[in-house]
Amino acid sequence: MEGREAGPLFLKYKNADWVIQKTITHTRLSSSSFNRIRQRFSSRVQTNSHRRHQMTTSSSLEAKQLEKIVAPYGSWKSPISADVVSGASKRLGGTAVDSFGRLIWLESRPSESGRAVLVREPERPEGEPVDITPKDYAVRTVAQEYGGGAFSVSGDTIIFSNYRDQRLYKQSLSSNDSTPTPLTPDYGGPVISYADGVFDARFNRFVTVQEDRRESSINSITTIVSVGIDGKDIREPEVLVGGTDFYAFPRLDLKGERLAWIEWCHPNMPWDQSQLWVGYISEKGEIYKRICVAGSDPSMKESPIEPKWSSKVFWRQRRVCSVLCLLESAVSLDNNYLSVGINWLSYDTYFRNAHFLYQQVESSNEVISVYSLDAEFSKPLWVFGMNSYEFIQSHESKNIIACSYRQKGRSYLGILDDVHGSLSLLNTPFTDIDNITLGINCLYVEGASEVHPSAVAKVTLDNHKMKAVDFRIIWSSSPDCLKYQSYFSLPEFIEFPTEVPGQTAFAYFYPPSNPNYQAPQGEKPPLLLESHGGPTSESHGILNLSIQYWTSRGWAYVNVNYGGSTGYGREYRERLLNRWGIVDVNDCCSCARYLVDSGKVDGERLCITGGSAGGYTTLAALAFRDTFKAGSSLCGSERDYYDRSPINFVDKFSCPIILFQGLEDKVVPPDQARKIYHALKEKGLPVAHVEYEGEQHGFRKAENIKFTLEQQMVFFARLVGHFKVADEINPIKIDNFD
Repeated sequence: MEGREAGPLFLKYKNADWVIQKTITHTRLSSSSFNRIRQRFSSRVQTNSHRRHQMTTSSSLEAKQLEKIVAPYGSWKSPISADVVSGASKRLGGTAVDSFGRLIWLESRPSESGRAVLVREPERPEGEPVDITPKDYAVRTVAQEYGGGAFSVSGDTIIFSNYRDQRLYKQSLSSNDSTPTPLTPDYGGPVISYADGVFDARFNRFVTVQEDRRESSINSITTIVSVGIDGKDIREPEVLVGGTDFYAFPRLDLKGERLAWIEWCHPNMPWDQSQLWVGYISEKGEIYKRICVAGSDPSMKESPIEPKWSSKVFWRQRRVCSVLCLLESAVSLDNNYLSVGINWLSYDTYFRNAHFLYQQVESSNEVISVYSLDAEFSKPLWVFGMNSYEFIQSHESKNIIACSYRQKGRSYLGILDDVHGSLSLLNTPFTDIDNITLGINCLYVEGASEVHPSAVAKVTLDNHKMKAVDFRIIWSSSPDCLKYQSYFSLPEFIEFPTEVPGQTAFAYFYPPSNPNYQAPQGEKPPLLLESHGGPTSESHGILNLSIQYWTSRGWAYVNVNYGGSTGYGREYRERLLNRWGIVDVNDCCSCARYLVDSGKVDGERLCITGGSAGGYTTLAALAFRDTFKAGSSLCGSERDYYDRSPINFVDKFSCPIILFQGLEDKVVPPDQARKIYHALKEKGLPVAHVEYEGEQHGFRKAENIKFTLEQQMVFFARLVGHFKVADEINPIKIDNFD
């Protein structure tokens, strides 16, 4: 036998081929030696065949368990550190395609204090992405605080909003000098913001939503304006549409003759009641006539969203432009009209848990149905720049529409053929889909799954544009995360009873998972329940290293989609109307009790966390219920509902709380967290308070993401968990405890 003696070859026979192959690799055995070893190994195994036949599945599991370290839940050591999580917390801020068909995306980088940078796809798959944004700039708008829609691409030109001064800049992708050129005036500070803009080739201008905070940062003035882009001189933007509280989605038809937009008024949110308008543009570039396409009838609950224009040939009609939008409605519309109109609309209409695609006849302003499905085709308008569907070029006289929709916590990607009225599914690994961008013979899809972190994939289509023939990840929020795959906890979609008889709600449950550890017999894990923000947002069952940080250390984790969440229909979402602070709190408590009753978690170690609206739900649950033993609130509080606001009833808190707050938060002012902190400290409850300079509503800097995660972990471990964490974390002082 060549090489070293292969003694270890016979120590394990559960994975015989693997052991043999490994021995060969290290000893450089010849093929004849390998065959002799295999025969020798097989005879040794055959002598024990009667013993192996007696082995059962349970005994195999017991053998594996004996190899694990026995340690209390929560004390397990994991390679998914807070540094790993903070480094994998890149956010995607939108996608577009340049004149060469290459993808451009906006990513925020925690390692650069949350700076957002435009990046272009490499020319070849083996190449490296190229940063477009110069180092002295950051692409981000704070329009309506939550931002979104911070850039737009046309050919080789990019227009973006710069974070520091909130001015619009133009940048060339093809010129040797790619220095951004300002397009809007300098007002001496970031007092005017822009978002959701589109190029207007007819008048060489940029049409965008403008938020003016010069007179008041609380009651800002929102309009749709035009901005000159010739670069010769900087002028005041010209107002095209104004007079309403809020605007979004200004979209021009292909000839630049009509402009569609969405508008809504306080106190409505855009998913409650809004209107779709179309304005006709004069030769001077002004809007001289307006038509309300949807939302004008106060007796109907309509909320159109995402207008978009398409091209279509209709029998004897010439090629014309048409508008597409999604609409939610609580009324029934006739589904039996034929698709014979000129203008096109896609309505996300909700009636009896069904959503519809619609078509509008321009001459009569009539809306007729094209397709219906029990699903949600869009999501609440919290940020600008959403893009849930795209028109695909077709050689035939029909529209092909790529769209995503959501049913019971899962996303689907489909192709709608309007002529046949059919929707074909595209098979991709993503179970959660955000935005869609049309490329050349492909779709760029933002998505994720339980084993894929947030990413952008290039989905190549066949010649008929009806099937996916290739799927390739272009960008990932955490490209190296799969090396921790053996530690991942996969989400379990659960449906649990609420306090309302016969009514249920939904959640994603993640059990503890670590290949090297097991808990002592009879112990149940502590639970961290997360209440999502919005409150009309949604928790997703996708790979999130922030969650895996907890589960790989022995915590159970659950993301609750309480009544009011998106993804389960309008009726489900409207459970929260006038009942915020009641339904969400009740459902979170019901979910925790359900997991306790199911034997999945320890009822004496229930903790709750949440950010923004989820932070408010967290504080309300801790103030008005006794389900949870401790909680952490990230930039969360609320004053509008006096009898439901925790800040007005701090005397009702009875358990430890840790508070995290950004000092530049305009949504939830820092004084609210301070008031709660001082009241709890005076009451004698264990409490800690952390403030971050330079952070707004949500944390973007890597060091703050890391610190928040570690301090939550050690806070809960010390006060509720009754275990010592494996990581070396220096805990902050806990008042009334240290």
